[in-house]
Amino acid sequence: MVLVSALITVYLATVAEAAVTVYGQIPFGQTATGAAAQPTRVVNAFNDTVLNPPPIPNPPLPTAFPLALQRDVASTPGLSTPHVGGGFFGFSIEMSVINQVLGKNSTHLYVPFLNLLSNLAERAGSVVIRLGGNTQEFATLVPELPDGRTFGKEDSGTTQTTRTPAVLYTVDMFYMMSNISAMLPVKWFLGIPFNDSTTWRLQIAENAQRILGDNLLGLQAGNEPDFYQQFGRRTEYSPQAYFTEIGQLIQTIDANPNIPVKNKLVGPSVATGPWTPEVVWETGFIDTYKDRLYALSVEHYPDNNCDAIFRPELGRNKDPQELFPGYLTHASAVDLVRPYLNSGNLAVAAQKPLIMFETNTASCGGFQGISDSYGAALWALDYGYQMAYGNFTHALLHVGGQNVFYNPFTAPPTNMSTFNQWTVGAIFYSTMILAETFGQSNTARIVDLNPNQGNPLTPAYGIYERDVLSKVALFNFVTDPSGNSDLKVAISIPNAGVPGSVRVKYLEAASVSQKFNITWAGQTFGNRFEVDGRLRGDVNVVEITCDRTANACVIPVKAPGFALVFMDSAAAASVGQASHTFATTAFTRLHNTVSVASQVLETSNGHNATNRKKYGSSSKGSVVGNDATGLTLSPVVAHGVAVLIAFAAAGVMLR
Repeated sequence: MVLVSALITVYLATVAEAAVTVYGQIPFGQTATGAAAQPTRVVNAFNDTVLNPPPIPNPPLPTAFPLALQRDVASTPGLSTPHVGGGFFGFSIEMSVINQVLGKNSTHLYVPFLNLLSNLAERAGSVVIRLGGNTQEFATLVPELPDGRTFGKEDSGTTQTTRTPAVLYTVDMFYMMSNISAMLPVKWFLGIPFNDSTTWRLQIAENAQRILGDNLLGLQAGNEPDFYQQFGRRTEYSPQAYFTEIGQLIQTIDANPNIPVKNKLVGPSVATGPWTPEVVWETGFIDTYKDRLYALSVEHYPDNNCDAIFRPELGRNKDPQELFPGYLTHASAVDLVRPYLNSGNLAVAAQKPLIMFETNTASCGGFQGISDSYGAALWALDYGYQMAYGNFTHALLHVGGQNVFYNPFTAPPTNMSTFNQWTVGAIFYSTMILAETFGQSNTARIVDLNPNQGNPLTPAYGIYERDVLSKVALFNFVTDPSGNSDLKVAISIPNAGVPGSVRVKYLEAASVSQKFNITWAGQTFGNRFEVDGRLRGDVNVVEITCDRTANACVIPVKAPGFALVFMDSAAAASVGQASHTFATTAFTRLHNTVSVASQVLETSNGHNATNRKKYGSSSKGSVVGNDATGLTLSPVVAHGVAVLIAFAAAGVMLR
């Protein structure tokens, strides 16, 4: 049952006041009722656009096909190098929106965010997060900000497409990060500002190493340097100029005693726009600097929506409906990763991680109807698996503010945060599934199986752990409610090697264009403005009996659908809601905090103006008097509201 939360605090007083109660009213600025009431001006993160799914293939999709796998690594050619753990997908959080995602300050962190991270950490062992993006290039540490704030912004003077502001931050940012890592196994990346290479601002490196310690993985040296000239950050710029500046940065770090660890750099983070990674490698970047690098990095989006967001007057907006089918094919993932296969091999040879440092469905915020759909979740899964197959170690999904479509998670607008909860984007489910896929063994390897005669609508992957077949990932990109496009995939292993049964978890939705009512193994985080970071419902793991005589485990996959088949571990398949969650231990509202179902309120016995003085008012201050009964109701925080957490746990760092 969907309930409307009516926020009421009762104060007993003596003087009645004539008033009219309107049941079902909604806060100002909204135009719809319901638990997920929408703001009048719907920002991109809460856009309602639903696209049409691509048509059913004609001729029909081959729906029953064999999938032959080998039992062990030695018999399986083409496998990736072992995955190093910590999940695969992490998050790249734009520096200008940290206070919308992590929390208000170091002592008030957002509970839904912590709960979401806990679900990833339980599956993967740890979570990687980068705080940065374009806004890191102008970021400046200041002693303090008005009203004790941790973050502020000012005009950076940039002419680039995204109109990037300059971020001002205090040292409290590092304590925010440290406090999160004290509660959850979260590791961090930060970026050294690169807008001024003559006077390096290294306070971010100094404080990060001092406060975060080993929880700091690396420091990005330049964000998309191939766009520096185009964005006006340099008058002329080349791969050789970038190579030279990295050398100058290293000399400055070496001379700084407040940066004791000297090998934390991450680069070159090219966007594969004006430059390819190869033009940077040709400068000798890897051989020259590998002892000073934590990882090699690139950044890339499959498309951009910049004209619609920043230059609508040009009339060059792209049509999401036309673009949608391009995301719903295995060719998308293969084409995106192909330019980086050489870089993956070079990273393996250099014994360095290769990280897709920033990506998502499209730059400049993604596309309405695509980026927040179930189809985007399928796309991200395929893309993530393909990157791992190409020897990427991690990929960081970018998180912006409420003006983007592609967020994995979004807090409610500030003026709605007292009665609405968070929203999880469909793509967040992809991060959990890849975390479950690769697990915590640090031995996972993956291979693209290219099944069904290479049909791009039905990709599949094999995952091996500890040198034996562990899981199989199956996709169906088609939307067909008739059931005629549902798959039946017959998994076989040589020498009658199939087990007696397998366990299967499904990511399900009725259509690729659907935004909500998405479930992973029967569980969901909830729909818009309903998310507290915890999965709801019971885990539904489907056990499928295999035909050992025929040497086949036949796995059904709906259209659309995704299945993760667990070949060897019942325990791994049973993972659901994380055991470690965070309760609200602090509140900021002292009134209007009780949650009452609208149906109960509307059908309760009313009272007239004469006798209601015994019951007070739902509006603070509207009833006053001197003969209050003395009854006091403690403030109660409504379930799931994005209230902030106060730290009392041992080990949490407070300034």
